[in-house]
Amino acid sequence: MSPILAFNLGPQEIIILLLLGVLLFGRRLPEVGRYLGKGLVEFKKGFKGLEDDVMDSTASHTSAPNPTAIEPPRPPQRVGVTAPKFQDAPVNTNITNSQTPQV
Repeated sequence: MSPILAFNLGPQEIIILLLLGVLLFGRRLPEVGRYLGKGLVEFKKGFKGLEDDVMDSTASHTSAPNPTAIEPPRPPQRVGVTAPKFQDAPVNTNITNSQTPQV
């Protein structure tokens, strides 16, 4: 008998695992299978995207860069610095000359 997934599982072991799965998950078995399938699809999509990124990056490194596509450096731009403006405290008009505050 040929090994399944290189774990050397025979038909008896597979039947035992299926029975355990039915006992553990019962009515939720279709839902678990659906989630497992969605997870595998997402994993394959992510792996495919990773492969595409690697292939794109290696293809861009092997080809000679186009010198006209590179922008010349720009001179630094001046940014106006605005500092907060503080105002003096308003003078209290209710104080008479005899009640001048001492600083």
